[in-house]
Amino acid sequence: MTTVVLPDGPFTFTGAGAEFTKEPFTSRIAYAAAHVVADPLADNTPGMPAALDWEATLAFRHHLWSHGFGVAEAMDTAQRGMGLDYAATRELIRRSTREAAGPIVAGVATDQLPPGPVGLDEVRKAYQEQLADVQDAGATPVLMCSRHLAATARHADDYLDVYGELLRQADGPVVLHWLGEMFDPALAGYWGSDPVATVLNLIGAHTAKVDGIKVSLLDADFEVDLRRRLPEGVRLYTGDDFHYPQLIKGDAEGYSDALLGIFAAIAAPAAAALRALDTGDETGYDEIFAPTVPLARHVFGKPTFYYKTGIVFLAWLAGHQTHFTMVGGLQNGRSPLHLAALIRLADAAGVLPDADLAAARARAWLTTAGVAQ
Repeated sequence: MTTVVLPDGPFTFTGAGAEFTKEPFTSRIAYAAAHVVADPLADNTPGMPAALDWEATLAFRHHLWSHGFGVAEAMDTAQRGMGLDYAATRELIRRSTREAAGPIVAGVATDQLPPGPVGLDEVRKAYQEQLADVQDAGATPVLMCSRHLAATARHADDYLDVYGELLRQADGPVVLHWLGEMFDPALAGYWGSDPVATVLNLIGAHTAKVDGIKVSLLDADFEVDLRRRLPEGVRLYTGDDFHYPQLIKGDAEGYSDALLGIFAAIAAPAAAALRALDTGDETGYDEIFAPTVPLARHVFGKPTFYYKTGIVFLAWLAGHQTHFTMVGGLQNGRSPLHLAALIRLADAAGVLPDADLAAARARAWLTTAGVAQ
C-alpha cells in the first residue's frame, strides 16, 4: 500500500524516481556533499563522540559516485561542528578516500580546537594539522571557514595571512570555501569588512594553488558577479541550494560548477538533468530540475543550519539507510510538520524510487509523530 495519511490528508506515493539511470555526465564538475549515517544503537546523544555506521556511510558515497558525482567529504552536510567530532572526521576522510570510486574532496577546518577564543597561531596550527590529514589521505583539500578564525581575526590581513600560509603549504590546488552565516551564525563577518576584496586578493596572490571557490551565500546575483571577477582558470563551485539550476546552466559569460548539499538528496534526477545539459537539451534540463527546487528550498529553509535533518530523513525514506537517527540527536532538528511536507516534495522531485518502501517508512514515522494511519 502506497498511501499514507499526512497532517493535511491522504497522500499516495508515485515512485517516480525509479525511472532514472546511472550514467556519467561531462559538461559540469559536480560534487555532492554527503551526510553521515549514525550507528542507531550507539550513544549518539548531544555532546557524545560520534559513532557511525561505517558500512552504510560508505555505501551512500558509492551511490553518489555511481551517478557520476564527486563526493565532498566531511563538509557541513556531514555535521561538521554539529555533532561530528574531529576523531570521527579524520577516520571518515581516510575510509572514504580509500574506497573512492570517483573524485573526492574533503574539508579542512579547525574544529579539533575547543570552543571559545584562541590565538591566530592556534588557528593556523589546527588548519595545518587537518590539511596534512587530508593530503595524507589522498583527497583534494577544501579550506573550510573556521569559527575560530571568525572569532579571532581583527581585519582582512589576518585572513590573508592564515590562508596564504596554508596555500603555500598545500601540495597542489585546493578549493576555498565561503559559507554564509545562514548556514552557521558563528561565521558572521567572515573575510573582514570588504569580503569580496579579501577573497579576490587571496586568489590573485595564489592563483596556481586555487582550483576554485565554493560559495554558499544563497544569493545568485552576488555569485554571478564574483564568478565573473575570478582569474581565468579558477572555478566557482556553487553552494547555492536555492538557485543551483540557473547558476549551473549559466549564460553567455560563464557558468558555475557545483558543490552542493542538496545533491546528496537529489542525486538521480540531478545527474539526469546534467546529462541533458551535455546534449544541449536545456528544456529537458529545466524540466528535470524544476520539481527539485521546491524540495531544496524547503530542506534549506530557516533556520538553514538544520538542513542536515531533512537530508537524512530523505535518505531513510529513499532506502539508503535503515533508520532515522543522527549523531548529536539532530533528528530532532526539524518539526514533524516540516518533515511531513518533505514527503510530498520528495515524491514530486523523483527522489524516492521505491514507493512501497517510502510509504511503509513514512507511515511508521507519522505514527510516532502523532498522525494516526
